[in-house]
Amino acid sequence: MKQELLFCPLGGAGEIGANMNLYGYGNPGEHKWIMVDIGVTFADDTLPGIDLIYPDPGFIVDKKDSLLGIVVTHAHEDHIGAIAHLWPMLKCNIYATPFTAVLIQEKFREKHVDITNYLKIVELNGIIDLDPFSIEYVSMTHSILEPNGLRIKTPAGVVLHTGDWKIDENPMVGKNIDVDRLKQIGKEGVLVMVCDSTNIFTVGRSGSEETVRRSLLKIMERLKKRIVMTSFASNVARMETIFYCAEKTGRQISLVGRSMHRIFKAARQCGYLKKIIDPIDPREAKNISREKIVYLCTGSQGEPMGAMMRISNYTHPDVFIEKGDAVIFSSKIIPGNEKKLYKLHNQLVKDGMEVISEENEFVHVSGHPNRDEMKDMYNWIKPKCVIPVHGEHMHLIEHINFAKEMQVPHPVLVENGDIVKIFPGDKPEVYDKAPTGRLYLDGNVSVHEQSQSIKDRKNLSSNGYLEVTLLINSKGNIRDNPILSFRGLPINEEDEFAYELEGEIEKITKSFKIGSRKQEHNLIDALKIACRKFTKEKIGKKPYTNINLVNI
Repeated sequence: MKQELLFCPLGGAGEIGANMNLYGYGNPGEHKWIMVDIGVTFADDTLPGIDLIYPDPGFIVDKKDSLLGIVVTHAHEDHIGAIAHLWPMLKCNIYATPFTAVLIQEKFREKHVDITNYLKIVELNGIIDLDPFSIEYVSMTHSILEPNGLRIKTPAGVVLHTGDWKIDENPMVGKNIDVDRLKQIGKEGVLVMVCDSTNIFTVGRSGSEETVRRSLLKIMERLKKRIVMTSFASNVARMETIFYCAEKTGRQISLVGRSMHRIFKAARQCGYLKKIIDPIDPREAKNISREKIVYLCTGSQGEPMGAMMRISNYTHPDVFIEKGDAVIFSSKIIPGNEKKLYKLHNQLVKDGMEVISEENEFVHVSGHPNRDEMKDMYNWIKPKCVIPVHGEHMHLIEHINFAKEMQVPHPVLVENGDIVKIFPGDKPEVYDKAPTGRLYLDGNVSVHEQSQSIKDRKNLSSNGYLEVTLLINSKGNIRDNPILSFRGLPINEEDEFAYELEGEIEKITKSFKIGSRKQEHNLIDALKIACRKFTKEKIGKKPYTNINLVNI
């Protein structure tokens, strides 16, 4: 029986975010597995009360005794955000480089879980042996410290898992992309490259952090009042740039927002950000004149609880802005966030602030490769097969077309759950499907996307709530008028609505006498149907309806 090399994305293929990839090797039905990354994506307004979404790991939970470890490429939330929520289902070792490991540790600390015995720190460019896998960390550049590609060596051949990457020849903080090693890996031979697809539609090159630094310095030199800057907290190179520009323009700098402090502390702990001025507490910054301070804040995507939103709403306890100040959004406007960000920008402009963003100044570069960088990677690696990931369906299909242009013999299009047999066979191909799905973080509980709590909340948010309480005496007769309560219904004349609804309820109840559990259920069902029908006819809503029968 010939051993197999398999690849299966449970998240991140057909979407940007929620990355979770599996590699398996062994005899059919007896594979050993590794998981690469375990990330989240963020919910939108269609899921009230939900913040985080992550892949359902059920397929690999069923095989957890064969799971050798979780191998993490870097510390962005879409690669590590689910780890503290899902690890208890897996209970395996976690492998990460020092900066990523610090942030993982903090996630577990927040949940009061001691992960020390399971978290294995890998030095940069280190190798871990998880027989039958030998995994080499290869330094890349991206918009966070210590991004890594993975050279995954198996008895069947080598896979290069790029992770998130770009080619930045001067990333300002951290290691340069290891071009020499990537070229050597290509010469040694690569069966499959599993590759980032985010910027496949964008021509040219993504640009360097060094050029952003020069541009931000020019912008800050001309600004004469208070500067409030917001960026992705995880971008330590951008953070250092803003410290550098503050010092060069004679300003103090203050960090605002929990994530900004957390990343700053983690970077310092790992030996980065050593040659910068010290930040000052926002409470102390109140005493510094407007032209001598810059605030670096969280909330670059208009997050409701981000520091930037609270500052713009004048509800932040320590940071105040006024007419003539400048607000710089040194970040990308992530698709889907345009509406709330434009609303935020407009409010700031209306209040007399100057708003600077990627739309009117050069203040940001992407952390992902544009097409010319992709060409470089293809020319270095020369893979026999490419599997595009980290992209929506249109990105993946365009990446397949690009791979064909680059003369790759066997590009393979996948979506979440597809199981690709890389070896044996004439060419890699999708040959099976793993069960997939999504889990939502509802409060601090993981629930399935089809859970009743999610359905109920969607219904409540769209249609409101109606509650009817009926009093039943010892003889099973319904007494007095029903007690009505409603929330979120567009009712102008509440007394009239309640009077007419009571009439509808009376039509149902007058023929009922409660003597058994079955009769109770029949009455509840009949009342729910009648109340929802009446409310739909009156106001166009079918509210979430609850019927209480109370024995007195």
